[in-house]
Amino acid sequence: MAKSDQTKLNNTEEVTMAESPETPAQTAESSAADTMASQIAELTNDLQRTRADFENYRKQVETQRAQATTAAKYATVVQFLPLIDDFERALATYSEQLAPLEKAFAKTLNSLNLAKIDSEPGTDFNPDYHEAVSVEDDEGEHEVIAETLRPGYIYDGNVIRAAMVKVKHV
Repeated sequence: MAKSDQTKLNNTEEVTMAESPETPAQTAESSAADTMASQIAELTNDLQRTRADFENYRKQVETQRAQATTAAKYATVVQFLPLIDDFERALATYSEQLAPLEKAFAKTLNSLNLAKIDSEPGTDFNPDYHEAVSVEDDEGEHEVIAETLRPGYIYDGNVIRAAMVKVKHV
């Protein structure tokens, strides 16, 4: 055989070997690797979903805990409102004897973010803050407070009890 024929024959064998199908052992290894890769991908996705579910659960528990704390604070403050009303009546009756306590009382209420709703006579009536139990002089256009029957309070920016007032038109 000539040298050029030998080169052609070698090139044909290389092409045939390169294009020949994989051996059964190589096919099995490839199949096992594909199976493992798909299992790894599936387990990774499961892990990511589990982490996301846990994170969502943790956030939900924190939110519920904060809401429960806020609800407990509001419930406690609401239960103290009658006691605060009694203390204010005592201050009005015995102002000389209780004068030193009045400033401390006001300071404590302020530190608790509990503020009294302005319901002095002559103040404009606001249904968001005032509860009208009677109306006098239906002839005017403008409603103002004539008398405060029970003070109202705002806690953390929310009305927890509206002021009970008598309203008159001017």
